[in-house]
Amino acid sequence: MSAVTQDTAVSTGRAMRVLIYLLLVLFALFYLLPLYVMGINSVKPLSEITGGNMMALPQVWTLDPWRSAWSTAQIGVEPTGLKPYFLNSILMVVPAVAISTIVGALNGYVLTKWRFRGDSWVFGLMLFSCFIPFQIVLIPMAVVLGKLGLAGSVPGLVLVHVVYGIGFTTLYFRNYYAAFPTELVRAAQIDGAGFFQIFWRILLPVSGPIAVVSVIWQFTNIWNDFLFGASFGGTSQPMTVALNNLVQSSTGVKEYNVHFAGAILAALPTLFVYIVAGRYFVRGLMAGSVKG
Repeated sequence: MSAVTQDTAVSTGRAMRVLIYLLLVLFALFYLLPLYVMGINSVKPLSEITGGNMMALPQVWTLDPWRSAWSTAQIGVEPTGLKPYFLNSILMVVPAVAISTIVGALNGYVLTKWRFRGDSWVFGLMLFSCFIPFQIVLIPMAVVLGKLGLAGSVPGLVLVHVVYGIGFTTLYFRNYYAAFPTELVRAAQIDGAGFFQIFWRILLPVSGPIAVVSVIWQFTNIWNDFLFGASFGGTSQPMTVALNNLVQSSTGVKEYNVHFAGAILAALPTLFVYIVAGRYFVRGLMAGSVKG
């Protein structure tokens, strides 16, 4: 009787597993459907799209929409394509991610291994900054950028994203370093190691998982940001603002194939980051969640 019960349980478990996998495949197909539509229509002539065959494979394959979106599409008043704005986004994202990650690591190091009176209040205020809506800081940030002479420039956008991202990176590194044995830091101090020497030789080498989390989080948020880019970009607008201008500035016939190609171009960097390092994201978040 027990053997029959065990066989029934195994069969039921297999059936449930198959059902779960089928549901996951269904959800994945549903989630990937917009990407399929954009990808297929970005390599079609416009006549096929306007003919109502958006879900069908192209009868004529062409890369002209991609060339147009990259180099010749009308963005605002100039037919520059998305290329210069893509470069603006790279020049904005790379230093902003690097600076905010390094500063967040130093903040987490100080708040966990160099405790001082009121450090909990400092961390609380920095944590509070993570919940401040973008819209609230627009006017104060505009005033600061104007006084610093950085309005309408890539360095100005870098400063904005560094300031807004420090709260998040500090939270990640502070929680991660809290699980790191303080005794090792004290032993290094006894051996004569200084503040930066301890950080560089002891803390930083074990910070890989949480650094990946910080980089992915910051890169995604900064690259996909539209509000700050539209508000403070000026003539140095990032990719997301240019993509919006590409769609809005089209006159006459809407070149949907060019718009689809531009949307994929704007999404490729974040997609690449998640493909390369996405598996480390959850691992890095969980690394500092349990002490011991």
